[in-house]
Amino acid sequence: MSPMSRRRITIAILALGGQGGGVLAGWILAVGASEGYRAQGTSVPGVAQRTGTTIYYIEMVPDDGDIEPALALTPVPGDVDIVIASELMEAGRAILRGFVTADRTILIGSTHRIYAISEKSALGNGIADSGLIIEQARRHARIFLGFDMEEAAARSHSVISSVMLGALAGSGALPFSRHAFETAISASAIAVDSNLRGFSAGFDGTRGAVELPKKTSRDRPAATSVMGRSLEARVLAQLPAPAQSLALHGVNRLMDYQDAAYASLYLTRLHRVVMVDRGDDEYALTSATARHLALWMSYEDVIRVADLKTRADRMARVRDEIQVDQDQLVAITEFMHPRLREVCEALPAAIGRRVLGSKSLTRLLAPLFRSGRFVQSTSLCWFVALSLLAALRRWRRGTMRYHEEQQRVEAWLALVIEVAGTDQGAALELVKCQQLIKGYGDIFDRSLRSFTALTAAYQRVRGHADAAAFIGRARQAALQDEDGNALAIMLRELA
Repeated sequence: MSPMSRRRITIAILALGGQGGGVLAGWILAVGASEGYRAQGTSVPGVAQRTGTTIYYIEMVPDDGDIEPALALTPVPGDVDIVIASELMEAGRAILRGFVTADRTILIGSTHRIYAISEKSALGNGIADSGLIIEQARRHARIFLGFDMEEAAARSHSVISSVMLGALAGSGALPFSRHAFETAISASAIAVDSNLRGFSAGFDGTRGAVELPKKTSRDRPAATSVMGRSLEARVLAQLPAPAQSLALHGVNRLMDYQDAAYASLYLTRLHRVVMVDRGDDEYALTSATARHLALWMSYEDVIRVADLKTRADRMARVRDEIQVDQDQLVAITEFMHPRLREVCEALPAAIGRRVLGSKSLTRLLAPLFRSGRFVQSTSLCWFVALSLLAALRRWRRGTMRYHEEQQRVEAWLALVIEVAGTDQGAALELVKCQQLIKGYGDIFDRSLRSFTALTAAYQRVRGHADAAAFIGRARQAALQDEDGNALAIMLRELA
């Protein structure tokens, strides 16, 4: 049933804190009132800013002089004409709650993602399948209009609430003219020019709906230096085609992380794997190694952290995300907690080992790094300190952490190459185990323990027909919790 075919119109808006859902609801109420409708709006707030969804509910009926209508305070499953979702998973939640029905509901939703805490904190790839939500939206809604409204807001230098209003107007779901919506924006006297730009972008965006979420591109990065072109030529000459794109991204990452010589070492190591890859499943072993080797070689140490925190593009990204004017000052406060070990890892190897190997020095220095601290990285003092720490990159090869990581990488590669001679499937699973290695500090220590336990367990099943399957199951178990409890249970059962 179309909203225009019955007197009462029901609208549910699902928006995260800070996205202007209340402003959007106010605009819709204003449009309804100006067009001769009696309209009522309510809201059920989420838990907190940026962590909970607020549901704004609107009911409106024509004001024809009859007695005051009785309007509901919350949406009722199966009785919602229009659902507006500010993010793709919010559209999915609306479907789960029963607000979207095939005989009635027009679903208007943004296809961009704001990842949930559970997705961000997952040890592996915890990102939910956006394509599944698109499929369900098409199946459950009478009409689904979706496009990337966040991108449209950024492109028009506006906010997503005005884009959502434009999408509602462009959908034709309400019996109101475009002029009526634009008048409501102007009457609000809130950032009128930018909101009208966002409205226009949203109105036009409905013509291109539905867009699928953009997938990560694997286009080859372009070489911009003589050394970069030399390494690119080496990739194209030495590696099979299916692995070339990932390898070029790896080269680009490691040149940014360290230098061209380090990227060259990466290709030397990768070529050793190519020599034992039989080409199964389009050189899956080489492709996986190209990815995971680059990730391991660009391990996170205090030098890397300082480098990333002081980059100009980081400040530009922050300013863009919080949408401040060029003349506004922005201060960034960070929580930092380097332990004594992380500090020693940035020292020359001999000095770092001596400090950590001395009980008296450890007892003396450890209390200085026992507690974390909040620092304003944009202040002159801390920015200079972090910049000096980032400048240690040129001496990274002499640090204790560099020596340790190169030994670990070489041991892992040697195991993969040895196993590949008899069991390519198990070798591939051992390569994928690198995804357990991540972070720094306590997180790195826990992930390294899980990786070490898993590779040690492989030696007990080595040569068995299901060795590869066992490693795959164990890897998934290790990714279930950061403390490695699920993996420990699995390994006890193996013992």
